Amino acid sequence: MAARPAPALRRDPEHRVVAGVCAGIARHYGWSPWLVRLGFVASCLLPGPQVLLYIALWILMPKDPRPGEAGS
Repeated sequence: MAARPAPALRRDPEHRVVAGVCAGIARHYGWSPWLVRLGFVASCLLPGPQVLLYIALWILMPKDPRPGEAGS
């Protein structure tokens, strides 16, 4: 039996806090959105371009056109 493919990597407007980037990543990998958000905030304590990466993903990741049907 074939495994079910992961949802496309798209911003999730239904579970968004800022732009839906963390929620989209979480849905793609099957993780909790709050766990991804916590990881992002924790990573901001380290030096690096985390905020620029978030903004780039906000621009590059397409918004999910069907938020109600995203998980099905």
